[in-house]
Amino acid sequence: MHVQEWLETIPAISVYLLVGLVIGLESLGIPLPGEIILVSAALLASQHGHIDPVVLGLCAIAGAIVGDSIGYAIGRRGGKPLLEKLGRRFPKHFGPDQVAVAERSFDRWGMWAVFFGRFVALLRIFAGPLAGVLRMPYWHFLIANVLGGILWAGGTTAVIYTVGIVAEPWLKRFSWLALLAALLIGLVVTLVVRGRMKKAAAEAREQAAARVSAPAGAAD
Repeated sequence: MHVQEWLETIPAISVYLLVGLVIGLESLGIPLPGEIILVSAALLASQHGHIDPVVLGLCAIAGAIVGDSIGYAIGRRGGKPLLEKLGRRFPKHFGPDQVAVAERSFDRWGMWAVFFGRFVALLRIFAGPLAGVLRMPYWHFLIANVLGGILWAGGTTAVIYTVGIVAEPWLKRFSWLALLAALLIGLVVTLVVRGRMKKAAAEAREQAAARVSAPAGAAD
């Protein structure tokens, strides 16, 4: 069976459920590729009419909002020990550097860190649990969570779906070039984000060390 024909046999309901589940678990605090799943599903919808982009976007929004809310509740209940436990289990995602960057973002931006965190892979995983750990007022969190979920999940679905329709002839003709360009862009973005994250983590450690040494200096 041709790949195109095989894709058309995938039930739409399974795509909706997969998107909602993966994004929900990612928002809850489990490191999963929610954005990749959403982009892939939106592109699939642009090429196959049996997948409704509106329903897809609504499932993504629901998963984002519900997952973040559960993550908030878990973080509020578990507190700092929860982050330490997650750090031991997922050191690449919840290690000291990542936690330092996330806490610094919350200290600087407050509820806006939840809103804009939707658009940053690291903060998207942290936003719900960390907001709960830091005891952010629930209504502040809820407003940022709902607005961020709608804009990120709904907006991503709409943009990728539209691009998929417009670029379909070009992608079919130059598919390998499109793949190469996507890989290069993804690599550059990953390196930039990683560099900024390391720099922010180093600054956070310096600030923490300064706060610890300040009382001793004052005592002298």
